[in-house]
Amino acid sequence: MKKSPRESHTRKLIEVSMNIMEKEGVEAECIRLVDHDVAYGVYPDMKEQGVDTDEWPELWKKVEAADILVVGTPIWLGEKSSVATKLIERLYAMSGLQNERGQYLFYGKAGGCIVTGNEDGIKHCAMGVLYALQHIGYSIPPQADAGWIGEAGPGPSYGDESKNGPVGFDNEFTQRNTTFMTYNLLHLAKMLKEHGGYPAYGNSRKEWDDGTRWNFENPEYR
Repeated sequence: MKKSPRESHTRKLIEVSMNIMEKEGVEAECIRLVDHDVAYGVYPDMKEQGVDTDEWPELWKKVEAADILVVGTPIWLGEKSSVATKLIERLYAMSGLQNERGQYLFYGKAGGCIVTGNEDGIKHCAMGVLYALQHIGYSIPPQADAGWIGEAGPGPSYGDESKNGPVGFDNEFTQRNTTFMTYNLLHLAKMLKEHGGYPAYGNSRKEWDDGTRWNFENPEYR
């Protein structure tokens, strides 16, 4: 929610996951959407819809090239942030694109999420984010979410300094879930990559539009 160079508590936890990836030889990059002039909307380039500026087409090149996408968000009023919602809407704008097999473009990519906050809602936010990612074609591995929340009400956030050191860094639940999420994403992305993604049998939009129905039979025709 805060532009660079202001401190982001969610990014601090994201960096834990990124550090694991980099130690495993996987290139990782954190993009703070608020640092970019990304327009609201559900079209690939909102400039074509009359908006003056939209940096999404450039950011999209990085998202498209990535085998793994981890969405990070703070919790506000029990929900994912407005910035995370904007990201999901812009991803949805690209969901109709197809790969060379005629499958939707996000097939073969793995997705997860990281959530931080000072109120209950990690699982609720993760539920919405992970549903959206799988709906547009991302594959979700087991334990694909991680997070940290402090005591209910105003208080320190993840990574804030305290007399006992940075808040949340010693939370074993967060440490474990962040580690499991990261490795499960790496495992799934590797398996998908090695197998060339999903077979196109039964899920190719191109073939469906060309009349292929595989073993589908409309019940009313029986």
